[in-house]
Amino acid sequence: MSWQFVLAGLMIGTLVGLTGMGGGSLMTPVLVIIFGISPTVAIGTDIAHGAIFKTVGAVQHRRMGNVRAQLAGWMLLGSAPMSLVGVWLSNWLNDRYGAGAESVMAQVLGGALLFGCAGLLAKTFVKAKEMEGEDDFSLSARDKAAAVLIGFFGGFIVGLTSVGSGVFFGLTLLVVFPLKAHKVVGTDIFHAAALLYVAGFGHWLAGDVDWSIVGWLLLGSIPGVLIGGHLTLSIRERPLRMLLAAVLGLSGLKLIDVPRAGTIIVIALGIGATALFVWLGRHSWIRFQRARTGRAPA
Repeated sequence: MSWQFVLAGLMIGTLVGLTGMGGGSLMTPVLVIIFGISPTVAIGTDIAHGAIFKTVGAVQHRRMGNVRAQLAGWMLLGSAPMSLVGVWLSNWLNDRYGAGAESVMAQVLGGALLFGCAGLLAKTFVKAKEMEGEDDFSLSARDKAAAVLIGFFGGFIVGLTSVGSGVFFGLTLLVVFPLKAHKVVGTDIFHAAALLYVAGFGHWLAGDVDWSIVGWLLLGSIPGVLIGGHLTLSIRERPLRMLLAAVLGLSGLKLIDVPRAGTIIVIALGIGATALFVWLGRHSWIRFQRARTGRAPA
């Protein structure tokens, strides 16, 4: 089943590179729903995988000047310790309730995905508070406190469910801080990479990481995140985010055991992947024609 993991990594890596979100929000339910992996192992594996491939994306965005490292550092101050609390609670539930914990974690994950769907829709229609002097952007004491609080709550969600490193942090960055969209993406990925190393270490100690799956996922997600990051400044994000929000919502409905959601989500993923690769193919063709003739094709 190795090529399926590579394909899933490529699709989700591209989405993360483009929008800064969709890693845990999509990868964990894909592992649970499509590949039949237990929620606890899926969460740990996804977090370990996300730490590695988001590092590649973070380096790329840093080179492109899209990262506000100081802001990411203040968020990490709150998110890193709380992610370990989330990991501890996840394993406590598993130890305390045994097989019943899998059902509980699936319900928690489903609720987090529905929250992510709502947050992503909000982010789609919320305009960033951009400022003229963004190059001189600096954090006040109030901004630093807000960043730590954002990290505090978001880190707990990430440690418990693996969901939120993109949706939660990306949304709050867009609303609270005066950053342009591509710098929200870069800062979000930079912070998520550091945070997921902390949470991933906790899951590794708990034995929740399947490293063979991580390896196959990385074969697809690393080139995917590089492709997505390269296209960050040129793609229209609104249609893609709305499609992603729909998939998140369907995944959440499936995990909280809404009837017939499984079939619908597989169809939605197929349609979404097809639409994305058709768009990428068309975009690449237009750029090729423009480079060859000096104008876009009719």
